[in-house]
Amino acid sequence: MINSTEVYILGQKYILKGEAAPEYMHELARFVDSMIREILKNSPSTPPLKAAILASINIADELFKLRKKEKYLLDYVNEKTAALELIFSDE
Repeated sequence: MINSTEVYILGQKYILKGEAAPEYMHELARFVDSMIREILKNSPSTPPLKAAILASINIADELFKLRKKEKYLLDYVNEKTAALELIFSDE
């Protein structure tokens, strides 16, 4: 089911559409809004569009780091699982 949710980022209204729950879409919008506002707080003369782009880069950086960590953890779990399978297959 497609949900349509009204959210605000920097006082601007946006309509988000997707399968996610409206509460989740509001949470995403609050997160993006807070990231942009943090940049504007630290550098008040930054134009809003530039602040949004910088926030996007920060969010992408966080995502890439988490993906890398997830891959490392999955590889580690797969390696340990294979080792355990070898140990228990000999019994």
